[in-house]
Amino acid sequence: MADYKYDYKFPTVNDVHDQSLVYYFMEQVGKRILIMSPAFPFIIIGIILETIDDYLVVDVETTNIAELENRDWFIHIHDIEVFYVENGGPPIPKLKDGYC
Repeated sequence: MADYKYDYKFPTVNDVHDQSLVYYFMEQVGKRILIMSPAFPFIIIGIILETIDDYLVVDVETTNIAELENRDWFIHIHDIEVFYVENGGPPIPKLKDGYC
């Protein structure tokens, strides 16, 4: 079997996927986002403040744990299972007391 050794490393599908997500989130700064994660706290609703490398900085409005709200979170894009950004479609509902 031939031994292939290249000086150039081609980007993998995962590299391209991750970079595409980072670019997408960079374009969405200032918008509301709903994030579902397989890890605790599972659901996060907030405003995208910025992206730093492959982290999303979110001003968290609502989670399923009230003590974790009203602070900035650094969320790694690999920890995001599902997300929805308000972009002119249906708005993300306000889930705090008094809004329902």
